[in-house]
Amino acid sequence: METSERDVVRRVRFTDVIRSLPKLAPDMPKMARGALGLATTRSGSKASLGRVFQDAAAKHPERPFLRFGDTEITYGEANARVNRYADVFAEHGVGHGSVVGVLASNRPETMLVALAAVKLGAVAGMLNYNQRGDVLNHSQKLLDSTVFVVGSECREALDSLPDGEVKGKVIGLANQADRLSGHQDLDELAADASEANPPQCAEITANQTAFYIFTSGTTGMPKASAMSHLRWLKSMTGLGGLGVRLRTDDTLYCCLPLYHNNALTVSLSSVLAAGATLALGKSFSATRFWDDVVRTRSTAFCYIGELCRYLLNQPVREAEKQHQVRVVVGNGLRPELWGEFTERFGIERIAEFYGASECNVAFVNALNIDRTAGMCPLPFAIVEYDPVTEEPARDAKGKLRKVSTGDVGLLVTKVTNRAPFDGYTDAEATERKLLRDAFKSGDCWFNTGDLVRKQGFNHVSFADRLGDTFRWKGENVATTEVEAAIAEHPDVEQAVVYGVPVPGTDGKAGMAAIKLADGARFDGAALAKHLLEHLPGYAVPLFVRLIDEVEQTSTFKSRKVDLRDQGYDTAQVSDPLYVLAGPGDGYVPFYDEYPAQVAGGEVRV
Repeated sequence: METSERDVVRRVRFTDVIRSLPKLAPDMPKMARGALGLATTRSGSKASLGRVFQDAAAKHPERPFLRFGDTEITYGEANARVNRYADVFAEHGVGHGSVVGVLASNRPETMLVALAAVKLGAVAGMLNYNQRGDVLNHSQKLLDSTVFVVGSECREALDSLPDGEVKGKVIGLANQADRLSGHQDLDELAADASEANPPQCAEITANQTAFYIFTSGTTGMPKASAMSHLRWLKSMTGLGGLGVRLRTDDTLYCCLPLYHNNALTVSLSSVLAAGATLALGKSFSATRFWDDVVRTRSTAFCYIGELCRYLLNQPVREAEKQHQVRVVVGNGLRPELWGEFTERFGIERIAEFYGASECNVAFVNALNIDRTAGMCPLPFAIVEYDPVTEEPARDAKGKLRKVSTGDVGLLVTKVTNRAPFDGYTDAEATERKLLRDAFKSGDCWFNTGDLVRKQGFNHVSFADRLGDTFRWKGENVATTEVEAAIAEHPDVEQAVVYGVPVPGTDGKAGMAAIKLADGARFDGAALAKHLLEHLPGYAVPLFVRLIDEVEQTSTFKSRKVDLRDQGYDTAQVSDPLYVLAGPGDGYVPFYDEYPAQVAGGEVRV
């Protein structure tokens, strides 16, 4: 029987650290350089992503930089093309502090456009090409671009914007023979442009903004978080140098969208830290993933947690036994999947990390310890929180209280000159994320909104997002734990768990939206028995809704807001609804009197 998340939670002990050291010996010089870079990179230094890239191109111009499909581009070729793009952008008014909006799918040109923007001291605003209409319009207005580069494959997205509201000069990116009609094409404009490195690149300081990365929009409209060159450089030294530790002959495969930080920051910085190769996938496909990894001769790849689950749900394929991958980097690999994932796919090392687009610090599993997001050398704290207000709990003196090792709490990170909070384009949204006078007067901390488990030796593991945790019967219920338990049932393909109010009760009761596996039929008694064996009674959902598909963002985060708002209201929900009648009866069809019975204490689990 598979183990639940409750059974695999671990504390990191001194013996874990000691056992890891002999295997790390060959990588110690590389780790030392990474640690030195992490400690010495300062916000005022003349260091930037563009400088790192062009220095790498000068050092090894013939080495492959990008692979995509049947295309391979060397560092030297890529730098020359980036410089031509930058020359075109400069002619259109792009300079220090300008924004180049980018609306294009995964392909080499998208990466090269972003590099061209940052070489000029401009900001690459990476838009989600899955957005349409009001959401896309909101996002592109936040950017207020000087130049707006649009791939021909995103014509439908561009056409969904209201006439006259597009910000910036639109320049097209042709895709094979397909051009963005009505607009000049970037490669044609760049045909006779200068290939010299733009002089502006040498003057960019690390505290300048390199990218705008949008939040996924699981709640409300997306926000544009600023990614400075300093944070990118710290990713290169901290994640790339300390954690991933690629070699020059390595190839890292990334099929995550380039508007996602795991692609543009984590993957790219890991590659440039070593002068390695980035194999760019057009998109994620569970069925062709391993074929792409083998075809691109990749020795590493970047993941997010759900990607790993999707791969494990696939039947065994020949390609998964033929790959050469030895290290993977990403975040969100669930503890209960860790062992199965490494054993089935033969992965030697998992550089799991914790970080968010806007977070000012990151954790990385540099020591290759199972089921941890690793450690962080910068100041952080894990504190008690109020699950009702979703705010940090303060004591009688108004200060935050830290949790004990082994417990789950809210992660807060100290805002300092070494770890600044870059914030959002919205000043009010930026201020709402800050906690002032947290532990002493005058200090300032960033509220991540994430719950983590304090594992010891400065290690943490991700537990849940604060808005996703709810309280029932006086206990905190982590939706990730419940989702993991439901997903272990053979009849379930995927589940989303959330809390719903029940009139006359305190807190919120659990509700699960479940997509059944192909060919499976809902067995309410069997599911209830399974969950009662794997979860404490208070965590077992009282309500179950059967759905045809779990709606997700393009980075596999579940969109649960609408599900949570609809709850078990039969006026809004036409899907089959079930309720937990009791341990003996299991889940039965919903009936109108059920909520009152729950409030009256008639339903006992």
